[in-house]
Amino acid sequence: MSLILKTEHFTLLDHRKHTLCLYEKVKSDGHVSNLGLLLRLFSILSQDNKTVRRKRCHEEIKAHDETLLVREQFKRFLLEISFEVKNELTKKYNVLNTHAVRDLAQELHKSTIFAFSGMNGGNNLDVPLKCKIMDNYFLIPSNSRFLCGCVKEQCLKLKGNKYDIVVADPPWWNKYIRRLKGANDKLSYSMMYNEDIASIPVRDLLSPNCLIAMWCTNSPSNISAVKDLIFPSWGVEYVTTWYWLKVTVDLEPVCAFSGGSKKQPYERIILGKVGEVLDLPDSHLVVSVPSALHSHKPPLLDILSQYVKSTHRPQVLELFARYLLPNTTSVGYEPLKWQHISLYEEVT
Repeated sequence: MSLILKTEHFTLLDHRKHTLCLYEKVKSDGHVSNLGLLLRLFSILSQDNKTVRRKRCHEEIKAHDETLLVREQFKRFLLEISFEVKNELTKKYNVLNTHAVRDLAQELHKSTIFAFSGMNGGNNLDVPLKCKIMDNYFLIPSNSRFLCGCVKEQCLKLKGNKYDIVVADPPWWNKYIRRLKGANDKLSYSMMYNEDIASIPVRDLLSPNCLIAMWCTNSPSNISAVKDLIFPSWGVEYVTTWYWLKVTVDLEPVCAFSGGSKKQPYERIILGKVGEVLDLPDSHLVVSVPSALHSHKPPLLDILSQYVKSTHRPQVLELFARYLLPNTTSVGYEPLKWQHISLYEEVT
């Protein structure tokens, strides 16, 4: 549903198109409507950003090997993508000033803070629903389940279930979020040390042949922790690392490729396995226009499902979830956060 282009080495995702497919014919109080995430949240291009990028491209960038790798992958990606695909993507969004989009995202972040800890629910139907929960309306995709609260505690409640795909987006400890927490507690989230993430009781929830995908920051200590601490504690074997490249609507990186530990336009997807999975490409670049919402990762299931051996519909577990997906059990303090109706608009 979210794939625009898929080759062995590249995938171009359309996150908003994915939501349009998920929330087609939403049922609520006898009414049916088609909904999608606000188009404005993906319109992240402005003239001042273009100027900055043109200036930076003349700078000599002392990039390390990984940055060079991602940059070269992106160059090859641009050679393979057709003009028609580029043109369709550019015309799809009404480009707004970047600051206006960020202000909207920050306001939506503050207005979707809910105390749902301990609440469990879901939707067993094959159609999406609009449901009222504690005086607020949320979209619940088909065949989905959510458990709100501490990930460790909620995983214990899932004992006996087995999952073919596990996706995790941990709240890695970092100085920026710590400063943000000091400035405005409502704009931050509870961070976890690597040892705490490793102690989550995931091992017994993994099927005999399971694919694990973990979002990771560019911090060398976090990368090492996934490979040397977290995966071994979960009984998972490291396989490879893919990269998510964030681009503007005209397929430019959202910021310049940089050297050292500076901000990069990409994030890691570290892949591991239990048992056997189908052959994963050693190198793969996932490209998409990111949502302006904080830590709103693009959906990976359309890609990952191709590599699991399960003959039935893959059972999926998402840890530290902030939104729901079909056929997925979502666990965390905020799995309903980006499901709030204020983030969506009706489409025809």
